[in-house]
Amino acid sequence: MTCTRALHFCAGHRVLGHEGKCAQPHGHQYKAEVTVRGALDAIGRVIDFSCIKDCIGAWIDANWDHAFIVGMEDHELLDALGRVDGSRVFTMPHNPTAENIADFLLSVCMHELPSNVRADHVRVWETPNCYADAYR
Repeated sequence: MTCTRALHFCAGHRVLGHEGKCAQPHGHQYKAEVTVRGALDAIGRVIDFSCIKDCIGAWIDANWDHAFIVGMEDHELLDALGRVDGSRVFTMPHNPTAENIADFLLSVCMHELPSNVRADHVRVWETPNCYADAYR
């Protein structure tokens, strides 16, 4: 069985090397859908939806919400944001495309969720029309 929880956050990024508008720093109102798999518990749940919110939502709030998600190779943007007092920056190992953000969040789920469930799938909506999926 699986269950899915949607989580919303606002963040900025830019896609280094992009051929269009996304080469510029900009922001999105992201939606992440976290799907977990496991056996049903005694009351018939894979996991309480609030547990996903408490584990993964808390991680997102602490690391990504109202922050710039920047790839570690984007030295120019990292330097610029470093000069802005109080800026929140999260450095990713890869370019922060929706695909890489989804894959990164899936790896976070592996560590943040209880051991009785397994993160199966993460979908990250970058806009209301565009999303990327990561699977394990």
